[in-house]
Amino acid sequence: MIAKPTPPRRPRWRSLALLALCLTPLLWPLHHLAERYYQDQLASQNRQTLDLYVANLLGTLHRYETLPQILGEMPALRTVLADPLKLEAVTNANRLLKDIVQQTGAEVMYLMDVRGNTLAASNWDKHDSFAGRNFAFRPYFNEAMDGRLGRFFGQGTTSAKRGYFFAAAVRDRERIVGVLVVKVDLDHTETLWGRTPEQLLLTDHNGVVILTSRPDWRFRATRALTEAERQAIIAIQPYPTQAPQPLALNPNAWLTQTRDIKETGWQVSILAPRMLVDRSVQTVMAIGGAVLLVLMLLAGLVMQRRRHYIDRIDFEARGRQELENRVAQRTADLEGLNTRLKSAVLERENAQQELVRAQDELVQAGKLSVLGTMSASISHELNQPLAAIRSYAENAEILLDHQRTEDARGNLKLIGELTGRMASIIAHLRAFARRDRHAPESVALQPALDDALALLAKRRRAMAVELTRDLPDATLWVQAGETRLRQVLGNLLANALDALTEKANPRRLWLSAETREGYVYLYIRDNGPGFSRQALEHAKEPFFTTKTRTQGLGLGLAICESLMRALGGELLLANHPEGGALLTLQLRMAAPGANLQPTEDPSA
Repeated sequence: MIAKPTPPRRPRWRSLALLALCLTPLLWPLHHLAERYYQDQLASQNRQTLDLYVANLLGTLHRYETLPQILGEMPALRTVLADPLKLEAVTNANRLLKDIVQQTGAEVMYLMDVRGNTLAASNWDKHDSFAGRNFAFRPYFNEAMDGRLGRFFGQGTTSAKRGYFFAAAVRDRERIVGVLVVKVDLDHTETLWGRTPEQLLLTDHNGVVILTSRPDWRFRATRALTEAERQAIIAIQPYPTQAPQPLALNPNAWLTQTRDIKETGWQVSILAPRMLVDRSVQTVMAIGGAVLLVLMLLAGLVMQRRRHYIDRIDFEARGRQELENRVAQRTADLEGLNTRLKSAVLERENAQQELVRAQDELVQAGKLSVLGTMSASISHELNQPLAAIRSYAENAEILLDHQRTEDARGNLKLIGELTGRMASIIAHLRAFARRDRHAPESVALQPALDDALALLAKRRRAMAVELTRDLPDATLWVQAGETRLRQVLGNLLANALDALTEKANPRRLWLSAETREGYVYLYIRDNGPGFSRQALEHAKEPFFTTKTRTQGLGLGLAICESLMRALGGELLLANHPEGGALLTLQLRMAAPGANLQPTEDPSA
């Protein structure tokens, strides 16, 4: 009888456990690579944020840096220095400084004599007025008296408000007759940071925190102060306390990036909680462990299938062996009959030979049939785990980039987008920060316009402004400076969006261009309120603005007008017959220049 097939053996779980023990150390380099990757990602993101914050801070300071030197030439202020006891002159100076403060957005302006006494101030009518107070102990007064531009950050002893001070000497020919001071409010730079896990930390030359996104860190020392520094703090009183308390931060809990601001002697840092990296690394390790477990299960399944196939082969071999034994037994019986039937021996032998050949062919056919069945089965059984391995591998590749398992795919798309905008403000910030050549050159108008639109794309989308472009397909080459032209376009487009701020939807912006008589005319039109009669008459004058004191100095159109005239062009302001403002840039045509670089779609 044919023996019954034995059941397939169970997979060797002991071997699987040993294999898992050998593969587990692979999770350590995975942990190291994931930690390094997420630290690099966080560092790159924070580096861009730090650069933008420093640029915004320096931009705010640069707006007021030259004001003391310019305003010191005003006759009304010189009259007060010549005769401080003349009440009419002091009153006129106070009102003049107050008007300039309202136009420029400065915190306060005041005029001191050579002894440090305040003769006139923009806050003369306030309870915390600087008028009559002496600030000779402040460093900016001494620097201005030495003929230099005074700089100082500190909290006011009168107003108890933080600010950055610019001071310049007022001269009567070569003689210094007074000092004009402008105080800039920097509190709003803290509010720009927003509520994020990363924290802002800006320290002065003493290592004391002066600006921060954490109020409890303010005016704390990040290092030990020397005795000379302590005496200087007591003398000039830059902080509300004369003995700043130490700021004890755990270096293992924060990832810190620092940048020096040479103009002010400050250091600005971004502190990112290390848990941001640890959380992502833990997610990666969990996914890695899950993948390892899946691989173990797949390996066990493959081992089980392999043992099943081996058992089937052994079963077929035993069947063939039993069949051969039965044939041999039948042959022996035939040989016994041959002794009794001698006459049929030859016939019996022939029959036996035929039977053997038939049996051999049957065995060979059985072997081929088994081999074909095994091949198809092996192919079918292996395709399923291979497909599963490929599916798990693809899913693991996607999930390894996620920061949360339940929202992995969404996080990956989100990370892809911010990387791609920020590259684009830097590429565009670098383009705007690149030093321009003074001599006019051939500049492509459409790419410069696209760069300016790209910088404002986020703001335009947030305001739901519909952009209509009617520009020629052929590149328009104009005679200009690349950086200066982008500055003009960016300023004018920003003004157009400002004009649409208070308007209800729909908000529209039209861009068109044409060439005529050797010039290229670019038209920028909006459907806002348009220019008033007074604005059309004075819009190009410095310090004239219809915005609030915090929105601008009123120098944008004046600067654009100056740049356009330097380029041999002209800026024209008008109201469109259908409503809204119409700005026209007239630029000289130029010969085609260098090859164009691809730009981003500004409507993206």
